[in-house]
Amino acid sequence: MAKVRDILDHKGREVACVERERSVIEAARDMNRRRIGSLVVMDGQRVVGMFTERDILVRVVAEARDPNQVTVGQVMTEPVICVGLETDLDECKRLVTKRRIRHIPVVEGGTLVGLLTSGDIMARESMEHEVTIESLREYIAGPATH
Repeated sequence: MAKVRDILDHKGREVACVERERSVIEAARDMNRRRIGSLVVMDGQRVVGMFTERDILVRVVAEARDPNQVTVGQVMTEPVICVGLETDLDECKRLVTKRRIRHIPVVEGGTLVGLLTSGDIMARESMEHEVTIESLREYIAGPATH
C-alpha cells in the first residue's frame, strides 16, 4: 500500500505557512499571490491550525468582520489533524472523507515536513487505477506493439 511519503517524494515538500498573529488580509493576499487555497498555521515550529478560503468566507466575510483587524488565529480551523510520512493513503482517504477536510499537514518528529491534499490522494488513486487497467489490458490482449 502506498504511503504519504510516496506522494511527497513525487510532489515535493514545500509548505506555505502563516503565523497565527498575521492579519486575514495579509494571509489572503499571500494565498492569492501563490495561487493556493490554504496555509498551515504555525506557532513557532508547531502546527496549530489550517487557514483556508472557507475560513475567510465563513468566519470573516459572512460575519462582516474586518479582514484588516482579524487575525488568522481568530478564524483558523482547529484542531488540525496531522499524519506522518508512513501513514497509509487508505487511512488518509478515510480522514478526508470522515472529517470532511481537504488538507492534512505531514509531521515527523514534531516538524512539519509536507502537506497532503485530497487532490493528491485522488491523483495517486487514479494513477494506480490506470496502471491496473493497462496491466489487465496487456494480460488480455498481449503487450502493445509499436
